[in-house]
Amino acid sequence: MTPILRVHPADDAIVALRDLAAGSLVSLDGTPWTLREAIPAKQKFAAKDFATGDIVTMYGVTVGVATQPVAAGALLHTGNLKHASAAFSGKQAAYAWTPPDVSKWKARSFRGFQRPHGPAGTANHWIVIPLVFCENRNLAFMREALTRELGYGKTSPYERFARQMAQLQRRGASPDEIAALVMDAGAEEKAARLFPNVDGVKFLEHGLGCGGTRQDAQALCRLLAGYIHSPNVCGATVLSLGCQHAQVSLLEQEMAALYPKLEKPLLIYEQQKSRSERDMMQRALRDTFLGIAAANEQTRQPCPLSDLVMAVECGGSDGFSGISANPAIGHTADLLAALGGAPVLSEFPELCGVEQSLCDRAVTADIADKFVRLMRAYEGAAQSCGSGFDANPSPGNIRDGLITDAIKSAGAAKKGGTAPVVDVCDYGEPVRQRGGLTLYCTPGNDVESTTALAGGGCTMILFTTGLGTPTGNPVCPTLKLSTNTTLAARMPDIIDHDCGPIITGEKTVAQCGEEVLELVIATASGDYVPKAVALGQDDFLPWKRGVSL
Repeated sequence: MTPILRVHPADDAIVALRDLAAGSLVSLDGTPWTLREAIPAKQKFAAKDFATGDIVTMYGVTVGVATQPVAAGALLHTGNLKHASAAFSGKQAAYAWTPPDVSKWKARSFRGFQRPHGPAGTANHWIVIPLVFCENRNLAFMREALTRELGYGKTSPYERFARQMAQLQRRGASPDEIAALVMDAGAEEKAARLFPNVDGVKFLEHGLGCGGTRQDAQALCRLLAGYIHSPNVCGATVLSLGCQHAQVSLLEQEMAALYPKLEKPLLIYEQQKSRSERDMMQRALRDTFLGIAAANEQTRQPCPLSDLVMAVECGGSDGFSGISANPAIGHTADLLAALGGAPVLSEFPELCGVEQSLCDRAVTADIADKFVRLMRAYEGAAQSCGSGFDANPSPGNIRDGLITDAIKSAGAAKKGGTAPVVDVCDYGEPVRQRGGLTLYCTPGNDVESTTALAGGGCTMILFTTGLGTPTGNPVCPTLKLSTNTTLAARMPDIIDHDCGPIITGEKTVAQCGEEVLELVIATASGDYVPKAVALGQDDFLPWKRGVSL
């Protein structure tokens, strides 16, 4: 295994692939360096002497500026490097793409749920949505009433552990006896589904709908309209109080504007128009039950791979993200684009520094201009609150080598592969284009981003992580890919695929990307259950459209 890596020929920041001791002599392409201090794995050292104010390059782009002199072979860190990125100004150059060879997938399909309009679903869920947080109590009642009775509930090891402790307490056991109890690691207790062709009933609890701006209410209704229309959703139950900003009429307006051909059950109940809470809940439960029973009549059918709408996301990123898992799913994205599918790249604060290359990949100047407008508006909003994209890296990111937002962004953008940019979507807009990459405006916050991607119509999420995160989505199967084998071994309960062999040289980016595509097809067909789905990791967090990085 080579101990160091220069990601791009123009780079003057070198990545340590393993821990390197101070005084070590390392070399690359005939250039030697004596390390002036210990360089932990994932961190970077200077390839040349930097003076104060010198630009530092990685991934072939500007990623920072030296804040003090840095000698060749010295560690780059937040004390001697600060964020800096290159200027951008719309489409400046033509772009030619050579698609990867996809001949072995041309005749392939996945077994999904066909819809009258739009792509097929990779799952089949009924959703229950509150238009305002005031209905969360009724949402909880519906969840309690339906989940176990329909066979979607399960008894976790934690619930069994609590039950065992309670039984010991009732028998008069001592504190020492209870303290000695060991949690049972056996399989979770799970009932058989009453409706096997409906993957679940999902409850999209949130804290919005009133008290914010009218724009917040509109953004929420647009997001919820996207979830109702999602190819992975077979029907929806909506609970409204009646007096909130997020009115039923506002939801209906968004549905009519963006999804006029809805052909699935949409059940709406307004508490202030009902005779009583009990009356509303009885009707909602009965009608929802009958709707799920009808949806159970649909089964999986062969669907073209071009129907896949695949989001690429990262969270809990580390210094290996941009050289293993992110490029791997970038290759998967290119394969899907070449097959006529729709890869989708989000997290606009984590595209800071690579804007020009994305603009040049746009198929038209108008698409590039929309991207520029959204990026500048987002950055301006952050700066108006005394922040900026430079504040995006978390303490965990920085500790593991992502010391500037531009370093993080240049690695994060690798998830988008190399296909032409065929569209740019603002938050809440539906993904419509195929055969290339769509850029989707979301925060870098993992759950706010994945929530938006599912609402935009994505039917699959590929999520890379270097530090480990259990994130999932209520309706969109989420595959978790580790950037390093150590993480995959330590957290096998949340990781679906290990991209660490890229770091050790055991696999190429292309090999790993092809393996991920096969996992995507298996998941889309219902043959593989992602860890996040098995754990019930139904994270749902609408963006209030304030400053969130």
